[in-house]
Amino acid sequence: MVKTWKNGAYLVNGEKLVEDSPEALKEVYALAGVEADKESAAKETIAYDILQAHNTSDDPKKLKIKFDSLTSHDITFVGVIQTARASGLDEFPVPYVLTNCHNSLCAVGGTINEDDHMFGLS
Repeated sequence: MVKTWKNGAYLVNGEKLVEDSPEALKEVYALAGVEADKESAAKETIAYDILQAHNTSDDPKKLKIKFDSLTSHDITFVGVIQTARASGLDEFPVPYVLTNCHNSLCAVGGTINEDDHMFGLS
């Protein structure tokens, strides 16, 4: 079962969710024995760690994200590669991967984008 909360929640000790409310910080303190606030709690999330690990700016609030790699489906891949070649780019600064999203069409007679896939592999 999935439950959504409008205001978010605090995960206390990796076990208990406390819905954000005017009384939430008191409940978090009662459960964990630590003073909490939204800003410091946000810094304890997996999402914050991932974003900061990829942030190239000196300001954690003004993100300049550098991606580890790029992925796109076959038709977009072809357009990006053609644009990169036309712009004089010889190689990407990060890995760029083609997904074979039309592979599932094999069940109904094969892919309609064989030429895109061959271009991507070339």
